[in-house]
Amino acid sequence: MATGHKTGVLLINLGTPDAPTTPAVRRYLREFLMDGRVIDINPIKRWMLVNLIISTFRSPRSARAYQKIWGDDGSPLLSHSEALAAAVDGALPQWPVALAMRYGSPSITSGLAELEAEGCDHLVVLPLYPQYASSSTGSTVEAVLRHVQGRWNTPFVSIVPPFFSHPAFIKAFAAVGRPTLDEFKQDFVLFSFHGLPEHHMRKSDPTGAHCLASADCCDRAALEGAVVGQQCYRAQSFVTARLLARELELADDQWSVSFQSRLGRREWIKPYTDHRVEELAKSGVKRLAVYCPAFVADCLETLEEIGMEAREEFRRAGGEDLRLIPSLNASPQWVEAVRELVTEAATPRRGLPVVS
Repeated sequence: MATGHKTGVLLINLGTPDAPTTPAVRRYLREFLMDGRVIDINPIKRWMLVNLIISTFRSPRSARAYQKIWGDDGSPLLSHSEALAAAVDGALPQWPVALAMRYGSPSITSGLAELEAEGCDHLVVLPLYPQYASSSTGSTVEAVLRHVQGRWNTPFVSIVPPFFSHPAFIKAFAAVGRPTLDEFKQDFVLFSFHGLPEHHMRKSDPTGAHCLASADCCDRAALEGAVVGQQCYRAQSFVTARLLARELELADDQWSVSFQSRLGRREWIKPYTDHRVEELAKSGVKRLAVYCPAFVADCLETLEEIGMEAREEFRRAGGEDLRLIPSLNASPQWVEAVRELVTEAATPRRGLPVVS
């Protein structure tokens, strides 16, 4: 075992406002949406769109939504992420573990500083997004590398790749959701993933020939195993859904995939979750269970958008009840899966010395 090296683990989630107030939400949205990987338009137009329109008109509405889910310990996403980091720290006693958010607090700067203070010169960075998107994983990796490149002694950085099909992730999500499914006795399961603009998908296809070429191209790629190693968010989502459905022993006619949280007037990847929820209710589905496998911690998009808004939409359309499947949060199964993901990423290959 090599000497003189110390490994630290940095867990990074997307972020959350500091408070469920309009000013705090406005600050968060400005930082988030000014990222050129999130809104990829001319910087001047992006500044005008974000600061004059989106943050002005969306912040009060978003603040009211955050107020519905804000707990005694604050933001659910932050509290779940903090609990996960503490549990992973206990599961990896030999490695310091820090938490950061891509936007908001705690920052990537503070997380890296915490590990630097521990003497870590090998960093294992886990972006907590199962499927790859340039606007989430890509932005997070870019930010980490930008923060470390200015150091005189640059640390060695190992990035945990997207884990959308990793057996530990799939088994953990199935295990966490199974008690709810057993109790709820649903008619149908919907796997709802965060959406992306269609042009983001096309930009991720360097050939320009395959992405969104047909309505079923991503699901077909998932079935054929052609998505592994590629950076197609939609196809990776279908892979996750198929593997989860298999683990849960769902028949093909008992589940489907949709995409939520669209913003703006551009076309986003389909089918849309709100449309699908209404269609399922009108088709006779009475009890609908919804998994959100793009999120590893419950947050605004799961608790409010699905657990509240989609539930009401489903009932208005004729459904009886919609049940949100809890996210992974800091469940023991997920803690063990994270330990496995981090350990695999830290394991040297090609004859390099072992780093402890």
